Amino acid sequence: WWKSNAAESTDKEFTVPKRNHLLWLLLLPVLAQASSTYRCGSALVSKDAPTSEVQHKCGEPVSRDFLGYKEVTDAYGFRNEVNVEEWIYGPRNGMYHFL
Repeated sequence: WWKSNAAESTDKEFTVPKRNHLLWLLLLPVLAQASSTYRCGSALVSKDAPTSEVQHKCGEPVSRDFLGYKEVTDAYGFRNEVNVEEWIYGPRNGMYHFL
């Protein structure tokens, strides 16, 4: 894709590197999504998983603290107030995990 003779250079020569940059930009959200998950044994729990799914996959937390309320809007535009809790799991390999 690269020619050593500068007189023969065209814009077509630089399309491959531009495509690589575009590919990386498209992959960034996927990589960010991977960081918003938690591994419980062999199961993965996403950041937005309902509490029932988290309990089913991870079991009962060591500690549950009520933090307050959050207003969420559903797919139809209705707003609801939901409880926000902090769940603590661990220690696993010497670390506590806060969800």
